[in-house]
Amino acid sequence: MTESKRSNIIHILWIFFLLALPVTSFPYFPGSIGGGASVRPLSVYPLIVLLILVITPTLWKRPLPRTLLPFLAFILAATASAVWAATQSMGELRAVSPLMRGVRGLAALGIGSAFYLAAMIIPRSIIDLRASLRWLYTGFGLALIWGSLQIIYVLKPVPQFFALMSQVQRFISSRKLMPKRVSGLTYEPKWFAEQICFLLVPWLLAAVVTRQSVFRWRWRWVTIELILLAWASIVLIFTYSRTGVFVLLILYSLAALLFWRQLFHFLHLDQLTLRQASFKDWAMRITLVCGVIILVLGTIYIAGTKNNYFARLWTFWNSETAGSDDYFEYIAFKQRFVYADTAMRIFEDYPLQGVGPGNYAFYFDTYLPNQPWNRQPDILRQITYTEGRDKLITPKNLFAKILAETGLIGFATFLVFILAILGCMIYLLLSSEEEWKYFGLAGLFGITAFVIIAFSFDSFAIPSMWILFGFITAACHLRKAMKSNPT
Repeated sequence: MTESKRSNIIHILWIFFLLALPVTSFPYFPGSIGGGASVRPLSVYPLIVLLILVITPTLWKRPLPRTLLPFLAFILAATASAVWAATQSMGELRAVSPLMRGVRGLAALGIGSAFYLAAMIIPRSIIDLRASLRWLYTGFGLALIWGSLQIIYVLKPVPQFFALMSQVQRFISSRKLMPKRVSGLTYEPKWFAEQICFLLVPWLLAAVVTRQSVFRWRWRWVTIELILLAWASIVLIFTYSRTGVFVLLILYSLAALLFWRQLFHFLHLDQLTLRQASFKDWAMRITLVCGVIILVLGTIYIAGTKNNYFARLWTFWNSETAGSDDYFEYIAFKQRFVYADTAMRIFEDYPLQGVGPGNYAFYFDTYLPNQPWNRQPDILRQITYTEGRDKLITPKNLFAKILAETGLIGFATFLVFILAILGCMIYLLLSSEEEWKYFGLAGLFGITAFVIIAFSFDSFAIPSMWILFGFITAACHLRKAMKSNPT
């Protein structure tokens, strides 16, 4: 194979990889590579070939970022914990053995590692990074189109249309569509919302506030990124993911806090004073700001009227509908605290090495707090065996999962890895070049989203955080290379 042909194949595979990122539960997966799991990223297919052609050879040929050192230490800690767990005598749970669970846990971490390495290694210049973002946006553009079509039957039930959409979704995801929530191309609405917050909004929001774009097209202050940001925000609301909406509001608030001067300049408020500005000028601008706030909150409220589950956020204080004296129990969030609390109880007894990747489920019944769970149906389902229910419980919290399953050693190495990513982000933010600052700002938004969302997910195989971390690492490494070798 000639070098030119090999380069073209790699380019095509990388484009396929980025376009396929929104598909996280592809139904056609062999059992040998996780066909029974909920997380089945379509991008794994091109990733396997990229591992052979690019990633593995590069590991031995090119200088790599030092960020890899704590990451490799975390992998070693997780592997050591899995080996220790294999020596313990534990019975099967729902026809799943601890050995099988440990292998799957390490396999999920391996898949996540491959995603991180791909995003870190394959872009070899700022041009590659910009092109990668364009293809990432294209893939999510397709996901947003599909999500927008789902909004139609969410707003107004159309049985025939929903049936048609569901038939098509069967070829995209292993789970059926929900008639009252938008799932996009993912397994469930929550995944779609978190995907948007992780992989899309940080880059788009950074581009909008810094007035940068990876596309040539621009009409005055309107860019492709601005259009995608508004579109993604609207679609996200109809996922009815409380975490997703909360993260979106946090990211917007952070952007407003950091760039309030630019916002005032955009609204021409910095050119006005109370003495020289007419009442009409102030009224128009204040009305515009208030209008945007009302529009966002109004959209959330109106969307919530179409979904009772989401509307629980504010109906708790309605005496006619409130059925609980515990707000978190009422909004069906209290079980998340229980899962995390159980993980911490496990950690207290296995503080050094943890119980092994994926083995939280085998200890769940033993370490679950001893109290009545009749008002927690999700927990009752986990502790009551039902035929056909073979999926094992997870902590639903990445930090709690790492502590319980890999112990202090694993958590410490993972924390150092996150701090290394944070260091890359700060290095880029302090850059004198605006384009590198853009990647640093996107990293800031992305890490903020990660810190919040990590309390509600626990899978290492989901690509979102790894692609974000990989692009931040790649940008930092490329800038350092340019400074050391300007030619």
